[in-house]
Amino acid sequence: MKRITTMKHFAYILIPALLVSLASSSCKEKKQIKLPPPEIKIVQVIQKDVPIYREFVGQVYGEKDIPIRARVEGFLEGIHFKEGLKVNKGQLLYSIDPLPFQAKVNTQKSKLAEAETMLVKAKSDLDRYIPLAKSNAVSQSDLDAKQAQYDAAISSVDAAKANLRSAEIELGYCRIYSPINGIIGKTLAREGDFVGREPNPVILNTVSKTDKVRVTFFLTESDYLFLAREYKKDITKGVKGKLKEEDETKIELILSDGSLYKYPGTVDFIDRGVDASTGSILIQATFPNPDFLLRPGLYAKVKVKIKTVKGGLLIPKRCIMELQGQYSVYIVNSENKIEARQIKAGARIGDLQLVNKGLKPDDKVVLEGLQKVTSGMEVKPVLTKFVSKTNAQE
Repeated sequence: MKRITTMKHFAYILIPALLVSLASSSCKEKKQIKLPPPEIKIVQVIQKDVPIYREFVGQVYGEKDIPIRARVEGFLEGIHFKEGLKVNKGQLLYSIDPLPFQAKVNTQKSKLAEAETMLVKAKSDLDRYIPLAKSNAVSQSDLDAKQAQYDAAISSVDAAKANLRSAEIELGYCRIYSPINGIIGKTLAREGDFVGREPNPVILNTVSKTDKVRVTFFLTESDYLFLAREYKKDITKGVKGKLKEEDETKIELILSDGSLYKYPGTVDFIDRGVDASTGSILIQATFPNPDFLLRPGLYAKVKVKIKTVKGGLLIPKRCIMELQGQYSVYIVNSENKIEARQIKAGARIGDLQLVNKGLKPDDKVVLEGLQKVTSGMEVKPVLTKFVSKTNAQE
C-alpha cells in the first residue's frame, strides 16, 4: 500500500511538470513564428535610353604605308637614316653602287653622239642633193634615198636619246628617297647586301604616315545587313554626297590593354562586295592620331553603336538567376512579399543587364540573398543604390 501511495505521489508531481514543459515549448514555437521578416537589399529598376554596341576585331594601318623598294639590282652602298625615327619627304634613305649604271649612261651618251653625227652628215647630203635634183643633175631616186637616210638619222637620234634617258633613270634609282613625311621602320638589308632581285631583299623598308590611322575590320553578312538598315539614312547620304560631320557614323576603339581610345573614328570605306570565301565584308574607319600612340600593326577592337533602346530597363547582372537557359529574378511586391518573375534578357552593358521583357519600370528587384528567399516569403526591403563598377550606366 505504501508503494502504491508513493507512485501516486510521483504521478501528481510529474504530470504538472510535463504540462508546464509542453506549454513552454508551445510558447517558443509561437515566438519563432512571430519573428520579424528579414531585411533584404533591393534595387529599383533603372530606366533610360540604352545605346547598344557591338565589338569587332580590327587591325591598325598607317594613313599611308609606302614600301621602299630597290628598283635596280646592285650592292647596297649606304644607309642614310636612323631606324624607327621620323624621315622627311625627299630625304635620302639608301644608296646602291652606281658604277654599273653610270657605265650604261656613258655608253648611251656615246651612241647618242654617234647618231647625232650621222644626222649632221645626212642633213648635209640632203641639202646638197636638193638643188642638183632641181637642175636634173641627179635623179629623183637619188634624192629620195638621201631623204630616207636623213629621216632614218633623225629616228636614230630619238632612239639614242630615249636609251640615254632610260639609263639615267636607272642611275637615279641608285639613290632612294623618302616619298612622304613619316616614320621609317627597321631596314631589311644592310650595307654590302645585294638587293633588288629575289631572293635578295626587294622591299628594303616601309615609311608610314601616322597623323591619322586606318583600322580595318570585317562584318558578317548578317551584321552588315543589320547595320545597313540601322544607318540607312547615313548610307543614302553617303551615296548622294559627302556626309556632314554630325551625320557620320562615329565608332570607338578599344586597345589591347582594355583601355578606350579617346578619339572617335569615322567609317569612310565599305568594300564593294562580300568575300564569298569568308562570308564577310571589309570595313575601314579612320581615327585621328595626334599623340602618335597608335602604330601600324596593332590589333584593337572596334566598338560600333548599332542602335539605341529607348526607355530600356536595366538591372544589375548579379540579380539574375539562370536555369537551363531560362532567366528569372526575385522582386518584392507591394505587400513586401517575394515574387519570382521570369524575364527575357537582352544585351549586357558592363555589369548591368538589359531586360527586354518581364519587368516594369517601378519594379524592385532583390539584389542580395537570392539563396535565402523563396516565393511568397515576407521580407523587409532595404532600397539600395547600385553603383556600377564599369560606369556603364553613365
